[in-house]
Amino acid sequence: MDRLTLDLNLKHYLEENKDDFEQYLLNQAVNVKDKINDILRVGDIDLINNAHTLTHYIIDENTKDLSAFAKQEGIAWATFSLTLSFKLEWIQAIRRTLWIFIQKYNNDVQPISIDSFFELEKQINNQIDYFLNEFFINYSTYKDALISSQRKVVEALSVPIIPITPSICILPLIGSVDTFRTSILEEKVLTEIGRLHIQTLIMDLSGISEMETEVIDHLLKIIYGTSMMGCGTVITGLRPDVVRQMIQLGVKFDDDTKTFATLQQALNEYLVK
Repeated sequence: MDRLTLDLNLKHYLEENKDDFEQYLLNQAVNVKDKINDILRVGDIDLINNAHTLTHYIIDENTKDLSAFAKQEGIAWATFSLTLSFKLEWIQAIRRTLWIFIQKYNNDVQPISIDSFFELEKQINNQIDYFLNEFFINYSTYKDALISSQRKVVEALSVPIIPITPSICILPLIGSVDTFRTSILEEKVLTEIGRLHIQTLIMDLSGISEMETEVIDHLLKIIYGTSMMGCGTVITGLRPDVVRQMIQLGVKFDDDTKTFATLQQALNEYLVK
């Protein structure tokens, strides 16, 4: 029997025993079988039907469609942050189940020659390994892009520059400010000053819960940078513990930097004329 005939016969045999195949598959995938409905609900991923699709591509040695299917699956699992261990267990369960049914075909339908068996073994395992490799590459690529995109959104939200007049903007800082965030702050502030032609930047620090010593020094450099771009900086809401840190470090603002106890006081000064 040639390989093409064997492949066609195997596909026909799997179709005839579809329900049994699914039952064997579920028995092999101990941890995944209870998650099938959750995965379908969260990611609209039908693991059972996808298993049949995958086995057909593998037996047909349809590398093109197998690659496209792996990409589709990788992106879907990355998008919905589905557990990779479930995917790996599911694919290995498909591998084991497929070999169980090849053995049943050999015993119950028609014996497979030694040469055909070794060719089949190489084909099936290579195709499954190829699928897994393509899946993880696409998963990682898309996940990295997703994380990068989300990080940019978080960065933008962490440095919200709010225009209140054509030349005056407010920068309210809330939460903890570390060296990473001040790096984002520096880039965003200098970029927005140039883009919006800001003349006065009111930096409100009343929402700062914690500020590292290194951050204070970086903050002064940012203020100096805004001055070099022709933008005056107004600091509001300095908390007593931050002021004490600055005094201990011998840090002070230059004469061009104005300070107010509250944001409201600064707004009254600059907006109410």
